[in-house]
Amino acid sequence: MPVVRIDVFSIFPALVDAFCSESLLGRARTTALLDLRVHDLRAHATDAHRTIDDAPFGGGAGMVMRPEPIFASVRAAQPPRPLLLLSPGGKRFDQQMAKTLAAFGGFSLLCGRYEGVDHRVVAELCDGEVSIGDFVLGGGEVAACAIVEAVTRLIPGVMGNDESAASESFEGGLLEAPHYTRPAEFEGLGVPEVLRSGDHARIERWRHAQALHRTRSARPDLIAQRGGLNDTEKRLVEEFPPVPYPESSL
Repeated sequence: MPVVRIDVFSIFPALVDAFCSESLLGRARTTALLDLRVHDLRAHATDAHRTIDDAPFGGGAGMVMRPEPIFASVRAAQPPRPLLLLSPGGKRFDQQMAKTLAAFGGFSLLCGRYEGVDHRVVAELCDGEVSIGDFVLGGGEVAACAIVEAVTRLIPGVMGNDESAASESFEGGLLEAPHYTRPAEFEGLGVPEVLRSGDHARIERWRHAQALHRTRSARPDLIAQRGGLNDTEKRLVEEFPPVPYPESSL
């Protein structure tokens, strides 16, 4: 199987490397399905203090990451492209982008810090910007870990059963149906009868109906993007009532 190479540039490389050494990601690295290379931007700083940031031209609060160490680090590593800056102003990362990145065979991530990076890095070195949501973090490392995991799960052979990824949330524009396991009865709460029926065709219809119910309730925007429910789906949600979910207080 082809190896997917992902390079991550950070001033906290140990943070990324530690997260990506556990569980599924760790196994993918051990089995050589994932070639993850984490680069310390400070290694290319030129002063004794390994300075990576400086005050912004024009004044203002905070510090800005200098261009020299970033350009030097990327040039030394010769990473796979695209090189994406993790930034709140970037394109929103989603499952479709994860699929696109997984198909590239390799890509790279630059973790910003402080008030951001010198814009010459953005304009001349990076191939784009990506965000994991409309909120601000202290740096791009957590976002990098999230993207690496989301993409790695889609690499053939990583999950063992490749069908697992095909039935997860956002596949087909729907959230995932609920899951149950043993015991069949727990504190007066039972598993839906259909899941114990052995009727696999009916089970699949039930799961599709529950995915529709859940998505319509929690993410109506996804239903709207699909153009609403078709006639078959309307019959499914009428045939199978929704399982209960807690009311959100947010």
